[in-house]
Amino acid sequence: MTSIASAVKRTFGEMTADQKQVDLQRDTVDPQKGHSSAGMTTMHGMPFDNTQTWLKATQPEGTGPALLEDQVAMEKIHRFDHERIPERVVHARGAGAHGHFHVFDDRASKYTFAPVLTDPSRTTPVFVRFSTVQGPRGSADTVRDVRGFATKFYTPEGNWDIVGNDIPVFFVQDAMQFPDFIHAVKPEPHNEVPTGQSAHNNFWDFFSLQSQTTHTVFWAMSDRGIPRSFRMMQGFGVNTFTLINAKGERHFVKFHWTPELGVHSLMWDEALKIAGQDPDFHRKDLEEAIVTGAYPKWKFGIQVLPESREHEFDFDILDATKIWPEELVPIEYIGEMTLNRCVDEFFAETEQVAFCTSHIVPGIGFSDDPLLQGRNFSYLDTQQSRLGTNWEQLPINRPVCPVLNHIRDGKHQSRITKGVNYWPNRFNTIPPTDEDKGGYHEFAQTLHGMKLRTRAPKFQEHYSQTELFYNSLSVVEKKHLIEAISFELSHCDDPLVYKNVIPQLNEIDHELAKAIAINVGGDMPPEPKRKSHGKRAIRISQMDFMPEKPLVKSRRIAILVADGFDIDVVEGLRAAMKLGSASTFIIGPRRGKISGATGTTSVMADHHFEGQRSTLFDALFIAPGAKSADTLKKDGRVIHWVREAFGHCKTIGAVGEGIEVIRKALQDVEKISLAPLAGQTDDATISYGVVTAPKISLSSTVTDVLMVGKGEKGFISQFAYEISKHRCFERELDRLNTQVAF
Repeated sequence: MTSIASAVKRTFGEMTADQKQVDLQRDTVDPQKGHSSAGMTTMHGMPFDNTQTWLKATQPEGTGPALLEDQVAMEKIHRFDHERIPERVVHARGAGAHGHFHVFDDRASKYTFAPVLTDPSRTTPVFVRFSTVQGPRGSADTVRDVRGFATKFYTPEGNWDIVGNDIPVFFVQDAMQFPDFIHAVKPEPHNEVPTGQSAHNNFWDFFSLQSQTTHTVFWAMSDRGIPRSFRMMQGFGVNTFTLINAKGERHFVKFHWTPELGVHSLMWDEALKIAGQDPDFHRKDLEEAIVTGAYPKWKFGIQVLPESREHEFDFDILDATKIWPEELVPIEYIGEMTLNRCVDEFFAETEQVAFCTSHIVPGIGFSDDPLLQGRNFSYLDTQQSRLGTNWEQLPINRPVCPVLNHIRDGKHQSRITKGVNYWPNRFNTIPPTDEDKGGYHEFAQTLHGMKLRTRAPKFQEHYSQTELFYNSLSVVEKKHLIEAISFELSHCDDPLVYKNVIPQLNEIDHELAKAIAINVGGDMPPEPKRKSHGKRAIRISQMDFMPEKPLVKSRRIAILVADGFDIDVVEGLRAAMKLGSASTFIIGPRRGKISGATGTTSVMADHHFEGQRSTLFDALFIAPGAKSADTLKKDGRVIHWVREAFGHCKTIGAVGEGIEVIRKALQDVEKISLAPLAGQTDDATISYGVVTAPKISLSSTVTDVLMVGKGEKGFISQFAYEISKHRCFERELDRLNTQVAF
């Protein structure tokens, strides 16, 4: 009976997941549904017959001065002139989606009484906004930057916001330094350059003078700074919050989102090219995944410490420039979030959504984290500045629960509230909610001290965890980090800046500092004074977050064809990849019909070779067919597609005559083994992420993709497995990718 009751409650909970969608429908107008016969009106509701020509004083055959009395034209221009609102100072460039969240069970009840974290029968509507930090709204998605990962939970107890990032630490410890950091990373004031990146004098000058920034700078300069997708990022609450349980006991907590697909990044050359080829790459990627049903998912985890353990570490747990290493404080995964609905209107939802770290619900509280204390003021203040004092009445921001208080008036007040507007009042209208009825009650924290502008002793150590991060990276990730810092410093034209950075880097790792000094022309550093601890941490490297089961879900695969290709093989591959929730795209010499080998069948190409680039796909497949392969071999752009994908360590596959296209493109590359053209077997030859086979038996195309894994023999299985690994970094470590021009 218990399991049946639980199932019933869960079903009801899933029904309530649409509560926010129903709420938004109150303000949603779809002119194509129910208004097909309606005509155009002014904002005050008057129908009118012309929206293209201003009223003038003229003759029918001439022209003349426009008349001020044309209120229809004036309204149209007036509203256009006022369409924009101030963009966010930071996190201006964003994309958002709706979804839902639920916990697996009530295991978190030992820490908190918040139902959103303890009631498995609930399904809580959420809205998530992803963003870059530095650039304006018009900047590119793939720049090197920290990414925002902000989640709004619409709970019956009010809205709860986790205003996080894809990096678990922050650049400064105290909120009072936040304006200085943002001024330093933003475009330089004398010329408003650069847009959307930190490769300039002021950012690195600030870094060289503020050792507290080293930890976050290393995260940002690692592959974490150029994520492959919003869907392949971790999310972190960054700050330390608290949880209060039913016994009145308080615990410190950090919040974590871990993606189902693993944590993956772009290559730097790839990120640079996509910024020009498709600056909206990440927002389009998010929409594509949701529309195709490959819904993005994250596990939700908490790191929890009882108050009694606050001071047992060599770092301060309230310092936002530090992580809580998982080997010291394991993550407990208690729930899951799924994004399954795109926004209907970008401005009304993604642009106007507003988050506040101060938005919490009963059972969740704040800590004395000095960065959090300042953020609680800053976020509330900036939302009021950008959207007006009644910003929480906007549809995307309003709670799904009743909102009752004595706050009134203000610009754009949309509610009409009857009765008195003060407390206490003679009618006992809207009294405070008692704690035993769910009212928020502050934890009775004991306080003592003096008024001082100071930081605790443990806040003074800034290098240990930065070294821990660097030591925990894989060899290829360390290589990428060195290249990233070298690239950034090469854009600093003030020698004082890039020379001052080297001593800071030297405190982290001597060999790293020497390599960067050589690259950028800095002074060769002496042996560092600080003694290295040599420690590593778990679950820091992106390699530690590969999915438990190999997945091709939502991966984008480009299939290169020309007239005369083997359509049966291509259609079989597409069907198999679709079973794995991957997306395939036909790329041909033209956007139109491409004929199969028999000439009686054809497919429509999604793009032509000049209309897209390999950078926008996760893998390539070159179709078999003698005539098709001969055409592809002679096309320089096709050869570049293959070389570029190889240089970016992506999976490349080919069957039959398609192997010859790879052979020509990679003719200068050593060590690559390709399958022979002749043969009756479809066993795959795998060499540095290049998967080839003489043929594919059509009977295996469907079953192979269901057996994705190392050791499987079929071409489809191995091709899918190599894609699931994201990249073949062995190519880079053995310097094979440097043997091709891309």
